[in-house]
Amino acid sequence: MKVQEITVSECGGPEALQLEERDLGDPGIGQVRIRTRACGVNYIDVYFRTGAYPRPLPFVAGLEGAGVIEAVGPHADGFEVGDRVSWSSVPGSYASGLIAPIASIVRVPDAVPDDVAAAAMLQGMTAHYLVHGTRDTQPGDTALVHAAAGGAGLLLVQLLKAAGATVFGTCSTEEKEALARGAGADHVIRYTERDFAPEVRQLTQGRGVDVVYDSVGKDTFEGSLACLRPRGLLVLFGQSSGAVPPFDLGRLNGMGSLFVTRPSLAHYTQTREELEMRAAVVLDAIAEHRLDIRIGAEFPLADAADAHRALEGRTTAGKVLLLP
Repeated sequence: MKVQEITVSECGGPEALQLEERDLGDPGIGQVRIRTRACGVNYIDVYFRTGAYPRPLPFVAGLEGAGVIEAVGPHADGFEVGDRVSWSSVPGSYASGLIAPIASIVRVPDAVPDDVAAAAMLQGMTAHYLVHGTRDTQPGDTALVHAAAGGAGLLLVQLLKAAGATVFGTCSTEEKEALARGAGADHVIRYTERDFAPEVRQLTQGRGVDVVYDSVGKDTFEGSLACLRPRGLLVLFGQSSGAVPPFDLGRLNGMGSLFVTRPSLAHYTQTREELEMRAAVVLDAIAEHRLDIRIGAEFPLADAADAHRALEGRTTAGKVLLLP
C-alpha cells in the first residue's frame, strides 16, 4: 500500500514539512493498518517541527487522526477490517495511511463523522482531563481559559460550563469573542484591547479565579498568576508563545500559596481503561449533541505547511485539519 506522508528531515519553520511517498507494508503483532480520512493539527506538532520537543530525525509529523482499518495484524484482538477508529497519540499521523498499535486507537460511534472524530481526540480528551482530572471542577467554581476560541479553548469552555463553573475567556477579536460566548463563556476579555489580569480582578470583585487554564505560556504566565485567588491553581498545558522563563517558586507563597502544574494528556491516559473512558466521554457527548466540535480550517495533506502557518499566526478559530 503506497501512502503519502508529511516528513521533517530538518527542524525549522513550516517549510520543513515536506510531502513524500512510500510503501507502508503490513501491520505487525498487535497492529492495524489504517486508511486515514482526516489528520488533526495541534500545537504539539509545531513543537516537534521546530525542535522545541526533541525527536530523532527524520520523522513523519502528526499524532492525531481518524480513519478506517484496512488490515489487521496478528493478535490485534477486538478490531476488524472496516472498523472506523480514531487516535490522539500515534506518531506519523500526517499521512494518507499508517500502521498503529491497537493500544492507541478507539472505535468511533456511527453518529460521529470522520473529520469530527479526528478533531475531537487530542483536544477533547485534553479538555476532559483538565476539567475532570487535573482538578475536580465543582458547581460555583470560577475558571479563566486563555485562547478561549481555539480548538481546545472552545471545548474547555463547554466542559467547564457543563460542570457548573463560571467561565472567563480571553481572545483577540470580535469574531472569536462571539465564538467563546457561543460556547458558554460568561465573560470574554479581548487581550488586544484590555489587560486581562486587572479585568479578571474587577469582574471577581478582587477575589480572583479558582483556576487558570493557560496554553499560551510565556506571554500570559505572569498575568495568569495575578488572576488567581489565594491557593488557586495555574494549569499550564501549552506554550504557543514560547516556554515560560525560569521562575522563583518562592513567589508562589507571596502571591497567596498558589499552585502550578504542567500536565500532559499522556499522563492522564496511561492505561487502556483511562484512554477508553476519556475517549468515550468525548465521542459520546458529540454523538448526543452535548458537545460541539468547531472545525476552523481544513487543508489538503500536501499543504501541511500552510496549516502550520495558520495555526501559529492565530488566524484560525477552532480545530485545524489535514485531509489526505
